[in-house]
Amino acid sequence: MEFGAKLKEIRTSLNYSQKELSEQTGLTLRTIQRIENNEVKPSLYSLKVIGEVLKTDLSEFVKSSEAKPYEFNFTIKITDMNQFLNDLKSLVKTHWKTIFIIVLVIYLFTSYTDIKSGIMDAWSGK
Repeated sequence: MEFGAKLKEIRTSLNYSQKELSEQTGLTLRTIQRIENNEVKPSLYSLKVIGEVLKTDLSEFVKSSEAKPYEFNFTIKITDMNQFLNDLKSLVKTHWKTIFIIVLVIYLFTSYTDIKSGIMDAWSGK
């Protein structure tokens, strides 16, 4: 059984409509529909808020083979700016060290000649 079908089963067993779930989670109705129809994989934020409302740990339904922590899909359609910002915020919170290292390496590579000349000037006593 796919994730969307499992989510729908849990939602209906707790007598929630898609609209009620949407209102209580802050997600759009269309997002709930797309998740249940397996049109999209839910974001970490979506899983969290849906799980809180349904009082269910949804992480057990996500297969470990589907979890690819360093794979990012940038071919997204931004239909809900709040959802995008929440996803971006959770991405930065969970991977801030990796992002920091990438920015630092890019800075060092782009400023290599300036850094090298500064070290050489300091070494020669100028």
